[in-house]
Amino acid sequence: MKLYSALVLLACLVLTSCQTLSKEECAVADWRVIGEQDGAAGYNPQDRFARHVKACTKAGVAADQTAWYQGYQQGLPRYCTPLNGLSVGSQGKNYANVCPVNLETGFREGYDLGRTHYHKKREINALETRVRSLEQSIRDDERLLTTGADDPRGVQRRIDDNRRNIRDMDRDIGRLESELRRIEDDMEDFRYRAVPQSQG
Repeated sequence: MKLYSALVLLACLVLTSCQTLSKEECAVADWRVIGEQDGAAGYNPQDRFARHVKACTKAGVAADQTAWYQGYQQGLPRYCTPLNGLSVGSQGKNYANVCPVNLETGFREGYDLGRTHYHKKREINALETRVRSLEQSIRDDERLLTTGADDPRGVQRRIDDNRRNIRDMDRDIGRLESELRRIEDDMEDFRYRAVPQSQG
């Protein structure tokens, strides 16, 4: 019974999180402002407006697509800056290909550089997690040796193998960290170059 209650609660939370607007928000909605906020956040326009329609239909309110889209177009340039592209990419967020042609190049340059940084950090974190796991295995095996393992030579071989693996991973981490520093230098250079452009 407790499991059922937990599943029901989880389903409710998921449904609520999909709801873009509450009943009260739909009733007083300024669709131009909502569109501008959605554009500035870089949402996919079709998906986002469809969610608003779904949310407000339940509340008995019609969404104003014309006003929303006008606002969306006004908000989009705030999203499509080179510096925001860098920020969005470095957070690992997806880009919905919404930027107009005249802003696409600068945004994509920042976004791609940010994504490279994000993935490099993930590679390092994954290796560091693996190293910690192997270090724990070594500690466990060393305890086995002190308490009299059934196969001490086998346990020792496992310890030696894990130590070799850790040394290899430490080398990989060092190489990746060096690459990450170069990427971060590129990011600093990009920020410096993008500031005049973002200020217009």
